[in-house]
Amino acid sequence: MTDYKGGADAMMRIRALQAQRLKEKQDNESKMKQLQESSKGIVSIDQKFAALSDKSDQKLSSETYGLVSLQDFQRKRSELEAQANKIQSQQPKVPKKPRIEKHKLSFAEEDEEESEEKEVKSESKEDEKEKDETEELKRKKTLKNPEVDTTFLPDREREDEEQREREELAKQWKEEQERIKNEEVEIAYSYWDGASHRKTSMIKKGWSISKFLDRVRGEFKELRGVSVDQLMFVKEDMIIPQNLSFYDLILMKARGKSGPLFIFGVKEDVRVVNDASIEKEESHAAKVVERRYYERVKHMPPALRWEIFDPSAPQKEEK
Repeated sequence: MTDYKGGADAMMRIRALQAQRLKEKQDNESKMKQLQESSKGIVSIDQKFAALSDKSDQKLSSETYGLVSLQDFQRKRSELEAQANKIQSQQPKVPKKPRIEKHKLSFAEEDEEESEEKEVKSESKEDEKEKDETEELKRKKTLKNPEVDTTFLPDREREDEEQREREELAKQWKEEQERIKNEEVEIAYSYWDGASHRKTSMIKKGWSISKFLDRVRGEFKELRGVSVDQLMFVKEDMIIPQNLSFYDLILMKARGKSGPLFIFGVKEDVRVVNDASIEKEESHAAKVVERRYYERVKHMPPALRWEIFDPSAPQKEEK
């Protein structure tokens, strides 16, 4: 402070601050001493148990010093342990702090009750939700003005109803087609090898041409050694592919050069018709032909007129 060259007022303030700091330091030191002295009498629970344990061990060692039988040692140890437990039980127990329950808000309790009810009655809640949605849709529908055309607006209820109707119609149509496929039909045909060997056979409409040819193989001894791939089914001067079924021909209302392909019996049209635009209703027996025979005679009638049937070609409408 001897080097300080400020004013007298500043010097007085500095000295006052130094005196204040010194006083605060002395107060803090005295408080620390008081705390240390007061904490000397406090003994922790661990220290108490440790002291009892040390005293018991020390007493057991002193009383069992030298040669002592095992029974005496165990008896003495049990007596000392019982005495130590008695001393511990006589010590005052520290009361436990009461558990403070957190106060819940009223709306929080309601939320918890609702969540529990949802877990127990989840299915009923879902049903109620669907019911509420249905009622909401009905309510919105009633709010529409009946005098205004609103069919162009999205309507979930109407769309669901239309979807159900479409699915029901598709199911009915499929069942009807299966019923038709299982119906039996009589096929008039002949094994053609230059001569006609005519027969008839009852089959289901859902049968394919290949399956029918496989049956024909067993009815003629000349065809038993011939595979199905080497046979041809010819009707109304059209060679029918083996992957088609009789049901397909009926469904397409297919026609050949000389008559309909969907009539499998023999039918003669006795009408006198001079108009070429009007098709006759004559139906001729189908022919089952070996492919190698066809290759030999395809340049001669009737094989000369035969053509492969194309189901993708447009069919003529009946008049």
